[in-house]
Amino acid sequence: MTQPTVVRYRDAEELANAAAARLLQALIAFQIEERVAQLCLTGGRIALRIYARLAELVVDSELDPARLELWWGDERFLPTDDPARNAGPTLATLAGRFPLAPSRTHPMPAADGLIDAGAGAATYAKELGDTRFDLVLLGMGEDGHVASIFPDHPSGEPTTQTVMGVSDSPKPPSERISLTVPALNRSGQVWFLVSGAEKAASLRLALAGDQRLPAARVHGEESTVWLIDQAAAAELPYFECSV
Repeated sequence: MTQPTVVRYRDAEELANAAAARLLQALIAFQIEERVAQLCLTGGRIALRIYARLAELVVDSELDPARLELWWGDERFLPTDDPARNAGPTLATLAGRFPLAPSRTHPMPAADGLIDAGAGAATYAKELGDTRFDLVLLGMGEDGHVASIFPDHPSGEPTTQTVMGVSDSPKPPSERISLTVPALNRSGQVWFLVSGAEKAASLRLALAGDQRLPAARVHGEESTVWLIDQAAAAELPYFECSV
């Protein structure tokens, strides 16, 4: 398990701008090796701000969108056109500024004709195969959940699966699809994106390694980075953060 790096920013705006620039440089570095960069995306307000800034930065950059493969860490099991899904707003933000290869864009199944989230998870697991992500982006909930893996919930129980259907989610909607901890942990790098004072207590526990929180169980094989703002860092000693 890699020792996490914590980087603190003044506020959500600075976090979004810096994370977008950092993400662009990481993706370009992956592509220098003449291969397709495997990126796993997250949802949430701070993530959408990062994607909007990234879309601006990609224009005239060295990034080749044709060699970028996009996956999702979790999804709300709703109809394709439901604005509450993670994939729709993200794709609208990114594809509005640069082209994405349809064959390399992998949103999770929607609730259009599928029986349930479990069936959607099985479909996505086949699509995922043995893919190893170069980089995973994750948010963290107030309760310390990541993707749709919740504390004190069946979604957080040990598993050998890579993708699971989540029922009776503590956070609506009740039906979701999520990558599992083993799938996330086979990633090269994991970046947590955490903003807001309401996350401060769980952030402190996660960084202390409290295994009750799913966020404490996820890490990259090469590096684990927490990109946080001052509000989220309110309960952390300053010396735990680097700039």
